[in-house]
Amino acid sequence: MSKELVFGHKVPDTDAIVAAMALAYLKKQDGYDVEAVALGEPNAETKYVLDYFDTKAPRVISRAKPEVDKVMLVDHNEPQQSVSDIDQLTVTDVVDHHRINGFNTADPLYYRAAPYGCCSTILTQMFSEEGIKIPKKLAGLMLSAIISDTLLLKSPTTTDFDRDALKALADIAGIDDYEDYGVKMLKAGTDVDSKTDQQLIDGDAKSFTMGGKSVRIDQINVVDLDDITKRADDVKKAMEAEAKDKGYDLFLVLVTNILDSNSELIVVGEPKSVVEKAFDNKFNADDIMNLPGVVSRKKQVVPPLTDALEK
Repeated sequence: MSKELVFGHKVPDTDAIVAAMALAYLKKQDGYDVEAVALGEPNAETKYVLDYFDTKAPRVISRAKPEVDKVMLVDHNEPQQSVSDIDQLTVTDVVDHHRINGFNTADPLYYRAAPYGCCSTILTQMFSEEGIKIPKKLAGLMLSAIISDTLLLKSPTTTDFDRDALKALADIAGIDDYEDYGVKMLKAGTDVDSKTDQQLIDGDAKSFTMGGKSVRIDQINVVDLDDITKRADDVKKAMEAEAKDKGYDLFLVLVTNILDSNSELIVVGEPKSVVEKAFDNKFNADDIMNLPGVVSRKKQVVPPLTDALEK
């Protein structure tokens, strides 16, 4: 059996890295020769999680073909979010909780998808179905991924499956107060003052194709929206430069307050009128849109923006 690599999307968040580690562990128990890798360095939140559970981060790759012919994907399926040479590889497995877009294969594969708040929730179910025990440290990592993706179960993407998985993983990991741990973990990822404008717009960014437009959407978690809006002009300049360099028609940055679940949207590119239509909202004088209650890129940003751009 030839070796396979397992990885999440580019600019990985906590779930992208943890889900790869979880699927790799599960597949190894089934006899597969697999290695979890990452398509980027861990962010501040993920570093906190890995350090807390005394776990080494997966190594980072930019291409997979020099090493393997087959790969497994977690937490994504869209080619533009994957490894640069994905078109030269055979995808044998996908475990994901996002929309399916632009994905196709020449051969049959294992594809597990569910509309849950987190990919690690699906993997928790897969461990249970196979009767394989989740190691203590891995359980801690997986519960951290659920906390991250669901903003401590406050995101509208949260399901009862996520809640049940989080509680079960907390028991295995020995985390008596996962809410206290979760707040500390989420805050660890909100240190924006130490980051450059470029680091901010790249920190949790994903690319999409919507209505023939190339759209880039980044999300920045903060405990005070003013941490970003006070430097919005510089952030927009960085966004404009990257959009020009990479050919993005629209570049959106969703700034989310993790404490009160409200966001502000910064946008460069065109058509801005379609963005206003998508959210039935207007940009203010500073070209920023207030989005009360919006915290999920997957459920509250991508679907309405896709609908608006494809009409």
